[in-house]
Amino acid sequence: MLNDYFDAYASAYKPYKQGAWCYEDGLLYRGLEMLHRASAEDRWLEHLTRLVDKQVSSGGELAGYSPAEFNIDHVKSGQALVYLHQQTGQQRYFDATVPLMKQLDNHPRTRSGVYWHKLTYPWQIWLDGLYMASSFRLPYALSYGRDDIVQDILKQLATGLEENFVPAAGLYAHAYDESRLQPWCDPETGQSPAFWSRAQGWLAMCLVEVAEQVGAEAFAPFAKQTTDFFDVILSHRQGDGLWLQVTDMPELPGNYQEGSASAMFSYALIKAGKLGLCSAVPAGLVETLVQQTVRQRAGGGLEMFDICEVAGLGGFGGRYRDGSPEYYVGESRVANEVKGVGPLMMCVAQAAM
Repeated sequence: MLNDYFDAYASAYKPYKQGAWCYEDGLLYRGLEMLHRASAEDRWLEHLTRLVDKQVSSGGELAGYSPAEFNIDHVKSGQALVYLHQQTGQQRYFDATVPLMKQLDNHPRTRSGVYWHKLTYPWQIWLDGLYMASSFRLPYALSYGRDDIVQDILKQLATGLEENFVPAAGLYAHAYDESRLQPWCDPETGQSPAFWSRAQGWLAMCLVEVAEQVGAEAFAPFAKQTTDFFDVILSHRQGDGLWLQVTDMPELPGNYQEGSASAMFSYALIKAGKLGLCSAVPAGLVETLVQQTVRQRAGGGLEMFDICEVAGLGGFGGRYRDGSPEYYVGESRVANEVKGVGPLMMCVAQAAM
């Protein structure tokens, strides 16, 4: 049933930003990659190739992409280029990684050495960005023999964890402003005020994917932090098996069980269990996730629901996003959004590996 849903979803998928290279499409690409790794079924690689090929020219140019934007989100989809180059040997996939690496070679950094989230979000470390950068850079570095990049990834991760950690909660701030200039940040800590579960989910996926790829010895400095983090995440799991939009505030009016973060946590916990980074992985994570987030759609087929469409910090779309708990629960909820369906694919594939 789920494979038919994923097959239909990929078949009907329209690029998230009218075809421009972006991280949202990259979540579907990662889901398809993992389904292919788990099953070796040709259809997943065929979907991945067809969709990526719409955005990569024969000469390796990426549609609608400019390195000069210095948006760390934009490099995430490069993970698919590395995988397709490995699978097909086609040079254009490697050529398409060149502008992404050019961006990263010149991407501005905080004084502490971590990539700014975007040129328009200066001096800021976001949990989203820790995942976006490492999800491309690490497989690139390991595939093409760049140990210097591996070391930089680990150094940036260590700094990001330190700057964004909130000891009283055992969780991590969605973002940290080194300059202390953003109205959303605490003037003492530089941290944003609330715990958005999808931000925690980006970090959870980052940690387990880095751990898997660099190996236990290199990841050892992060092992306890990671295990402690997953213990706290599990403590906030709701009675019917999902996680709330604002992680730690069940009493917050309007708070709800959010699909994308629940998929990210489920995927990360399954992988963490296999890596020995979580000793108490609940049974039936996939089954519970599907029961609670996937339903029959009017007119036929399935849909994943209660997905936060988008959330962030600072100015966007003519309004200011202050990072308050009330802000996060006020963002729109949608169905069949790729930021939920991609991680659901990843979760299902991980459980099958």
